[in-house]
Amino acid sequence: MQLSVVFSALWVICATIVAMLPMRLQFPPGIILLICAPMLIIWLGFDFGWIISALAFAAFASMFRNPLRYYWRKWVRGEVME
Repeated sequence: MQLSVVFSALWVICATIVAMLPMRLQFPPGIILLICAPMLIIWLGFDFGWIISALAFAAFASMFRNPLRYYWRKWVRGEVME
């Protein structure tokens, strides 16, 4: 089995555990997962092709849609949400 698949599966398990934490404890590990995900997606794409990478990106965007939307509005559009 490819090492990229093993690390991706571990990432999914970690994301599930973080999702079970209380909301106030989710932020620090969630940021780490948010930063690691694009690297894993690129690694998967390198090993298995762009279709697998596109599917992994779709799953990532689905899981992190609210944080990504928040940072998109904050950084790009200059909106501050309360």
